[in-house]
Amino acid sequence: MTSTNVLKKINFSAGPAILPASVLQQASQAVADLDGSGLSILEISHRSDAFDSVLIETEALVRELMQVGDEYGVLFLSGGASTQFFYTAMNLLNPDETAGFLDTGAWSAKAIKETKLFGKVNVIASSKDTNYDHIPTGYTVPEGLKYVHVTSNNTIFGTQFREWPETSAPLVADMSSDILSREIPLERFGLIYAGAQKNLGPAGVTLVIVRKDLLGTVQRDLPSMLDYRVHIAGGSTFNTPPVYPIYVTMLTLRWVKEQGGVAAMQQHNERKAKLLYDEIDRNPKFRGTVANEYSRSMMNVTFECTNEADTQAFQEAAEAAGLDGITGHRSVGGFRASIYNSMPYEGVEALVKVMREF
Repeated sequence: MTSTNVLKKINFSAGPAILPASVLQQASQAVADLDGSGLSILEISHRSDAFDSVLIETEALVRELMQVGDEYGVLFLSGGASTQFFYTAMNLLNPDETAGFLDTGAWSAKAIKETKLFGKVNVIASSKDTNYDHIPTGYTVPEGLKYVHVTSNNTIFGTQFREWPETSAPLVADMSSDILSREIPLERFGLIYAGAQKNLGPAGVTLVIVRKDLLGTVQRDLPSMLDYRVHIAGGSTFNTPPVYPIYVTMLTLRWVKEQGGVAAMQQHNERKAKLLYDEIDRNPKFRGTVANEYSRSMMNVTFECTNEADTQAFQEAAEAAGLDGITGHRSVGGFRASIYNSMPYEGVEALVKVMREF
């Protein structure tokens, strides 16, 4: 896997997150001059041939890397994953229908709240009572649900689905923090959405992959801007799209393909995660905060000092070594190392070195 970090600091931020060095270089060049056109990527028309080619390639790369067939629409929208919390329910769920949810953290809780504005909600399982420290198991998904919603990876608590719920209903997934990090059975998903700022590109664009036959089934009138069908028909240009974030997403997708695609990304991420978790489990100075190995995230590794009095000293040691962004989320404390696709193995080695020397 190509090393991506040429800076003195190593960015472990949960998002906006690290990007490949080659992507940053190309993106910065395009701000001054896009492919020798004499125009900046920031000032070209979203109706121009130059941007049309960007959109076409970006969609083609998503379809190739994730094996997305024509039965799905691929969209690049604004508003982040938080907008998709209600967007999905507005487009898929009638007032008398029920969506199932697995409540595994702050983001799924917010999606549940928004969905209740448009239909019924059945919280099938939750790990809230233990502060979301694990992915629930041992539940049964009832029949008759319109869809089942999951948040595939939880940035705050460091948990991730390893297996998908067994259900006859289509899955709807917020994959903002682990999209393209591993292979998935796409045929089981009716809709996937992901904010770009973890594995896809910069903040400002949201990827949506939606099965077309699920659309047009709700009884409510939809505003044009909130209707997936309108954006599919308009090729993500019904209104002015986020041109620059889409361009950087295209560059990032090119990089993923160059590395060997999603299968290679998965191997890369498993290797990084193993290195860090092995050190957490081995080192008496630290302990993981996720309840079991089955629930541990490959993207966001959460841990804390065994002795709370060591917390500040370790933070200072990490900062002195050029490790940035490892402070845990304010709601849980401790530490969080976000090791998305673009984090090189050498970056995780640098963190482990500090832990061993501490």
